Amino acid sequence: MIAPKSNLLTSIATLFASSGTLICCALPALLVALGAGATLSTVVSIFPKIVWISEHKIEVFTFAGVMLTISGYMQWRGRFAPCPVDPILRNACLRTRKISLVVYLTSLFVYLTGGWFAFVQPMLTN
Repeated sequence: MIAPKSNLLTSIATLFASSGTLICCALPALLVALGAGATLSTVVSIFPKIVWISEHKIEVFTFAGVMLTISGYMQWRGRFAPCPVDPILRNACLRTRKISLVVYLTSLFVYLTGGWFAFVQPMLTN
């Protein structure tokens, strides 16, 4: 049996990993598209490591993709795992399972959005 808490922790780690894809690619593209280039330069001067993340976007996307794959596998494997018989524990188990799925799907959406701005959008504009 897979513990629902480990699914939740994996999903949250995946959310943080996929958020790196937004920081490296989607956020700068959004700020420039909105005409907020000065805001982007301010953000980069305050957080200079954003440039490092952008320079290593392939590694960031690879790491986030691996995390998404692991989390997706754990979600799929634990989808029918039994929950405790005790009503309170059963409800907690089911609630944790639902939250974990929502966090995973949010991570997937964030990853795909970052991937669009990092790889697809530049090819379309060239």
